[in-house]
Amino acid sequence: MPSASNIITPANIRLLQTVAEQGSFSRAARLLGLVPSALSYRVRQLEETLDLLLFDRSGRQARPTEATMELLREGKRLLEEMDSITQRIRRVATGWEPHLTIVVENLLDMGVVLELCEAFYALQPPTRIKIREEVMTGTIEALTGGQADLALGVLLDEGYANPHIEHRPLGAIEFVYAVAAHHPLASVDRPLLPEDLMSYRAVVVADSVHRSDGRSVGLLTGQALFTVPDMATKIAAQIRGLGVGYLPDNMVRPHLQEGRLVAKTLAQPSRITHFNSRYAWHRGRQQQGRALQWWLQQIASPVTRQALLFGRMAGQDAGPKPFLVKGSKSRRQPPE
Repeated sequence: MPSASNIITPANIRLLQTVAEQGSFSRAARLLGLVPSALSYRVRQLEETLDLLLFDRSGRQARPTEATMELLREGKRLLEEMDSITQRIRRVATGWEPHLTIVVENLLDMGVVLELCEAFYALQPPTRIKIREEVMTGTIEALTGGQADLALGVLLDEGYANPHIEHRPLGAIEFVYAVAAHHPLASVDRPLLPEDLMSYRAVVVADSVHRSDGRSVGLLTGQALFTVPDMATKIAAQIRGLGVGYLPDNMVRPHLQEGRLVAKTLAQPSRITHFNSRYAWHRGRQQQGRALQWWLQQIASPVTRQALLFGRMAGQDAGPKPFLVKGSKSRRQPPE
């Protein structure tokens, strides 16, 4: 005797649906192109396998039992899911990737990333998007380690070369050395010397790299550290006066303008004052499906890159997304 898992098939679910809708084995048999005896035999097989009564035959009509109604409710859901899977498979066969993982540097505007996701999903692709956030070296590690297909805001050393990775400039972010308005260094009316800074802890964002010790920039040897998980927490910590350090100008400009933070000049500025970020993806046409091509086409636009680095400009919160590239359904390769 077949098991329950083998007998609850799409064909049998549709058979039961027809009988329940028609309320009669004879009428259901005519619709299904079966003789009534063959239909009755198949229903009995189902009942024996499931060890339950599917239809009440005491009257002139075949009335589905409560168990049958539950089976049909769940069966309808399963049939819809199977249809959805079939459509997704068909669309994947046209060049769409089943999955696309995008790793985003913590400095970029995640709101803009979500707006890009919104525009992407409007195409109704079969691709499932996964967004993950990393810090500094963690972005390129996720890409080279195979955990991501596209990396935004990658910090690469000059001359970085990898035969499997393609990368392009995303843009530069300027950093400013900032302290809380009530911090002792805020009142120092001259460029700050290293010995001035050594008396105070530095707030640092932990590099999310896993395979090495990560990268540290803008720190003095022996300076006390307060390590936090992301840039938003670092900004909040420095506003509270818990430490000092470099902050991205694009993220803290309102705090500087409103006086919560004070920008300071250093006598010996660090190279962190200029962050040249890039975006990168796996090289090779076989790995550039239509989803990745769409994202690369969007990011190739200078307006999109500007939005990722500095957020949407005032007055752009409503209406169409001005940084989106028109004609994004094109199969063309992204521009170099």
